[in-house]
Amino acid sequence: MTVESRQQHLFESSAPRPLADRLRPQDLTAIVGQDHLLAEGGALRRMIDAGRLASMILWGPPGCGKTTIARLLADRTALEFEPLSAVFSGVADLRKVFERAKARRIAGTGTLLFIDEIHRFNRAQQDGFLPYVEDGTVVLVGATTENPSFELNAALLSRCQVFVLNRLDDSALEQLLQRAEAAEDAPLPVDADARAALRAMADGDGRFVLNLAEELFAMNTKAPLDTAALAAAVQRRAPLYDKSQEGHYNLISALHKSLRGSDADAGLYWLARMLAGGEDPRYIARRLARFAYEDVGLADPQAALQALAAWDCYERLGSPEGELALAQAVIYLATAPKSNAVYKALGAATRSAKDTGSLMPPKHILNAPTTLMKELGYAEGYAYDHDTPDGFSGQDYFPEAAPRGKFYRPAERGFEREIAKRLDYWDRLRRQRSAGSDRD
Repeated sequence: MTVESRQQHLFESSAPRPLADRLRPQDLTAIVGQDHLLAEGGALRRMIDAGRLASMILWGPPGCGKTTIARLLADRTALEFEPLSAVFSGVADLRKVFERAKARRIAGTGTLLFIDEIHRFNRAQQDGFLPYVEDGTVVLVGATTENPSFELNAALLSRCQVFVLNRLDDSALEQLLQRAEAAEDAPLPVDADARAALRAMADGDGRFVLNLAEELFAMNTKAPLDTAALAAAVQRRAPLYDKSQEGHYNLISALHKSLRGSDADAGLYWLARMLAGGEDPRYIARRLARFAYEDVGLADPQAALQALAAWDCYERLGSPEGELALAQAVIYLATAPKSNAVYKALGAATRSAKDTGSLMPPKHILNAPTTLMKELGYAEGYAYDHDTPDGFSGQDYFPEAAPRGKFYRPAERGFEREIAKRLDYWDRLRRQRSAGSDRD
């Protein structure tokens, strides 16, 4: 080591380090919240115990230990640790890493290439990993907060195992707070309720909870803070929600399925989560309108009107007042009788239409504006329903070469019970008309 590098190392070691960095685990057993991977019998633990590390993708939310796990995997397997961030690195940086890895391989040493935010690399850059991963030049460990199925190449995924890391639960966050107190040799200056609120503020992010703890230690407050004082003193973590990524689809799916399951309280919770995350309320309004037609349908025809009225109200009032209209629509839709009969009927009719191709309508229901069309039989035999005693002619309106289909089957719920009675009545009259026509 040169004089210059020794001086640099000395200055670095004396520089102040954040609490989260000082408490970074030095052993895999010290990592909290990931026992499903690292405890006895866990998938990563088995791999380490076998002494064979495969390329992998660590998928999990911020602050759950992805980077730390990668570093410790390199330590446990005697691999050289090469960290890169996809945000700050490009093809030139990758080439340098691969050249160093090839040289180490010749010397008998392996390389663990850690790529943070690996989903930020484009498809071509991801393809660049393949030959080096495939021939064992590097063991690739990629970290991502995004669903690998959507963000990573299929070819790269096929060469990597995907390990899902958990958001840190309340117990794991409490362990981190206790470690912080031990490191600072002092209790956190908060009461019991504020301590619970502190963990809630972190929203499962271990790094963030330690940063909050560091802020509190730096305050040098005398009396313990209560919940209100804590909220005024430190910043709550913004909800983890990306309107263009998986979180967006997960939450709208949760809202939709809660409404389908007639759970108004869960529906309100997911609505609030989306609004707190910054979702466009107009998008929510569109989805509520879709739900009204898809999952309530004619079991309650008012559902669509309620959804559209809420949408219109939001457009007129904006936030936050208009959000109340969305909440009302959520409650109405959750408590309405449910039927997907219209949704299924359209699907069945669509399949039938594709199967029967371009069959013409029966001639008797075609207009005949010209003499030629009349001579060809257009409109011949058409019965004007209003001229019949029951207001119902019972004629067949399907193509002559196609069997009569039955697509709409109303549920025995809500208003569709009444619709079912009407359909039964018309079916009975249709059979009677048909029988009379056969006798003639």
